[in-house]
Amino acid sequence: MSAPPSPPHGHEGGGLPVPVPAAVVGDNKVLAAAQHIVKSLATSKNAADDMIRILSGFDHRLSSITSDLFPSPSPSHPGAAARDAEDAAAEEEEEEGPSLADFEAAEKLINLWDTTPEALVFEAPEDDAAHYLEAVDVAIDQLAAGGPAARRADMVVQLAMARLEDELRHLMLRHAVPLDASGLFCSLRRLSLGSMDDLDTSSEFDPATPHSQEGGPDTARSASIAGNPFDDQVFDLVRPEAVDELRAIADRMVRAGYGSELAQVYCAIRRDLLDECLSVLGVERLSIDEVQRIEWKHLNDKMKKWVHGVKTVVRSLLTGERRLCDQVLAASDDLRDECFIDCTKGCIMQIRSFGDAVAVCTRSPEKLSRILDMYEALAEVIPELKELFFGGNGHDVIRDLEGVLERLGDAVKGTLLEFGKVLQQESSRRPMMAGEIHPMTRYVMNYLRLLVVYSDTLDALLDENAAGDADRSGTDEDAEYLESLTPLGRRMVKLISYLEANLEEKSKLYEDGALQCIFSMNNTLYIVQKVKDSELGRILGDHWIRRRRGKIRQNSKSYLRISWTKVLSYLKDDGHGSGSGSSSGSGSSSRIKEKFKNFNLAFDEIYRSQTLWKVPDPQLREELKISISENVIPAYRAFTGRYGSLVDSGRNSGKYVKYTPEDLENHLSDLFEGSLGPANHSKRR
Repeated sequence: MSAPPSPPHGHEGGGLPVPVPAAVVGDNKVLAAAQHIVKSLATSKNAADDMIRILSGFDHRLSSITSDLFPSPSPSHPGAAARDAEDAAAEEEEEEGPSLADFEAAEKLINLWDTTPEALVFEAPEDDAAHYLEAVDVAIDQLAAGGPAARRADMVVQLAMARLEDELRHLMLRHAVPLDASGLFCSLRRLSLGSMDDLDTSSEFDPATPHSQEGGPDTARSASIAGNPFDDQVFDLVRPEAVDELRAIADRMVRAGYGSELAQVYCAIRRDLLDECLSVLGVERLSIDEVQRIEWKHLNDKMKKWVHGVKTVVRSLLTGERRLCDQVLAASDDLRDECFIDCTKGCIMQIRSFGDAVAVCTRSPEKLSRILDMYEALAEVIPELKELFFGGNGHDVIRDLEGVLERLGDAVKGTLLEFGKVLQQESSRRPMMAGEIHPMTRYVMNYLRLLVVYSDTLDALLDENAAGDADRSGTDEDAEYLESLTPLGRRMVKLISYLEANLEEKSKLYEDGALQCIFSMNNTLYIVQKVKDSELGRILGDHWIRRRRGKIRQNSKSYLRISWTKVLSYLKDDGHGSGSGSSSGSGSSSRIKEKFKNFNLAFDEIYRSQTLWKVPDPQLREELKISISENVIPAYRAFTGRYGSLVDSGRNSGKYVKYTPEDLENHLSDLFEGSLGPANHSKRR
């Protein structure tokens, strides 16, 4: 009799265990195999989940292996997530490195270009240049990655850097933008700054040399400066289409560790090109000795070009150079600052050396306005230079230029002092024969009018010496007036006082006191007009002008007294009668005749001399003639009306009464014209 079948699971009572059916054993093997597959192939929990999900689609029993694989991090395994992240990063880095096949392809392309050194990558089709740069990138990355191919990568990078250096040089030269020389020189011709050129000065201050220029330097200078088209124009020093290519080359040279080679070729080319630009601008390399030996006419021209050149160099060339450095050498802040200073040091040196040479030149008045132009130009661009030069070396550049500025300022102050000494010591002894305006007066007043154009600069420079410019020897009113002036105003008062004192001495060269008065009036009025018609009037004020006009009135009265008192004395009525024929009448007649005779002689003498005297100002000339007429004509008319018939009758007609009042007035109109009067004035016959 057979035994009953065993239950499918477990056992009953204390009997032997029932064997596990074969189907159950097979299921366990399937799960184990699936688990092994997932563990072997999955690289992350996400990948394992994906694989289990796929396997579960075939058999739902496989979903049970999920909890046995890649358990979530628990407090007992705090480093698991970090290790996973590190493993993932390492694997990602290995994936980014160039493959050996990529490197070998890059090596082949770089070597291929090296076999044709005369060919240029950036003159080939655009795709060829892009492929070459990609090959260089692969070689640089391979060199950085190291490994068995590192030595080959180093040789390939060396070949590529040599070619890129040549390519950079060629691109920079080929695409450099030259300055427009014709435009610059045209601008220079318009740069007439209204300086000593307007005064027709010679190499030395010579007050005896006539200076006929009466223009307005204060307006000429401002008008000309406004029209310089190159002051604020930033040039593209390299054509824009080449900048990206230059930057692409520079970036790879910096990445490959060839920054010094990049700087060397870049700076050498840019220095030479900037030197050419300076040559176009007329800014030359001159030593102090060379500047000292140059004639003033040529030095004046070079100073003008320097003023123009400094502004153009800073606002156009250096600003453009800074922009180019920032664009091309963007891969390295240190490198672009270093290269900018290296490229521009030649420009800065030329600007500095010429400025220093001028600052130590022999100080003479005609140089002052040009030195002021140089001072203002440099002071104007130094703040702009501070925006271009950074770091320690940049600060050294600025400090050197500020030193030049200070020395130019000292030259300005020294030249003004020298000018004052010249005015005090000028001692020419040749009088102006007609009493007209002295050349020294014209020179000095035009000179001072020009300096007013620089009033802001001179006020700043003279401020430290302001106390020395205040003359305390005058009245309290004078002291108060001087205190109210600017530093330049006080210096102007002092310089004009030197001129007036010199003119006072020169007036004593005339023996005729009346001519002394004419000379003083002419020169004082010229000074007043030059002050009143310019910014000098604002600086010196109405008080100063009123005092000089008072001096002119005093000289006018002195002239009338000296010239005409004696003449008028012959027209005084001494109480003589009408002379009816008595003995007393006969005596009176002879005395009257003598008076007429003396009057005629005195008047003729004045007429002969004073028609040659010159009063250039038409208003002053007319006022003098009116004053003379008001004093002489009424007295003459009264005297001839009373005594003319007594002495001027019969055969003696016209012998004693030589002029009618109208004739006399016509003759007076000829005075102070600077030439002999007309000979055909009607006379009483």
